Amino acid sequence: MIIVTGATGQLGRLVIDQLLSRGVHAAGIVAAVRTPSKASDLAARGVVVREADYSRPSTLEVAFAGAERVLLISSNELGQRTAQHSAVIEAAKKVGVRQLAYTSGLHTDRSPMSLAAEHRETEALILASGLPYVLLRNGWYVENYLESLPAALEHGAFIGSAGEGRISWAPRVDYADAAAAVLTQPIDGNRVFELAGDTAYTRADMAAEVNRQTGKSLQYVNMPRADFSAALVGAGLPATLAELIAESDDHAASDALFDEGRQLSALIGRPTTPLSASVATALAATKG
Repeated sequence: MIIVTGATGQLGRLVIDQLLSRGVHAAGIVAAVRTPSKASDLAARGVVVREADYSRPSTLEVAFAGAERVLLISSNELGQRTAQHSAVIEAAKKVGVRQLAYTSGLHTDRSPMSLAAEHRETEALILASGLPYVLLRNGWYVENYLESLPAALEHGAFIGSAGEGRISWAPRVDYADAAAAVLTQPIDGNRVFELAGDTAYTRADMAAEVNRQTGKSLQYVNMPRADFSAALVGAGLPATLAELIAESDDHAASDALFDEGRQLSALIGRPTTPLSASVATALAATKG
């Protein structure tokens, strides 16, 4: 039995899709979710749905009953993630899972980004648990930037603080494919994967690709971190989130999101999705 936590999230749903496409029987997959009613579509496909709330540890051990493998998809509740992940790790240990996989962050052990702190803490808890593990150190999702495409098209520019930093992004589906690959391979010791796109790009490269496909003249406007954070707040983001995004972009300017190991493509058995395809998908969504 494979347990996928956070299964109704953007990554979780894609992982389940990839598991099914790899031939895993739906009845052998558990979608462990905070709100089971939101997983009715998964249940309709034959996937087992169980309640599992990171903040309610009593639900986790029940949800993990019969589990051979657990994929812990990191929580999106910043500042609470370490405690929530600890509860998942403890439940996995109690039921005796044979493998715990965790979606961490790229180069977590040395990343200067604030986002890496809770990943480091979680990784330490996993190692201390004694559970067999796989650390999936996911790089940047290209969607993190393409989500601002509608605003960029409206205003004629992408904004950020990444300068000319090289960013080895890939779409979520590639990272989901990697998780599914790990969860369907024979269990063979503990592993750490640094996962990132085959090709690194700058923020200006994204604007250029949008222009190529649309005939427009979008620019990438680089801003000081504080100005970028203020602009995000002005666009309606909470101040804490705005600062986190700006801080991440600022570190990206120094190649904190760069990786050339190509472990992601090696794991999924194909090249990672090129920027052109991701942009085309995002542009199609703006017209839908």
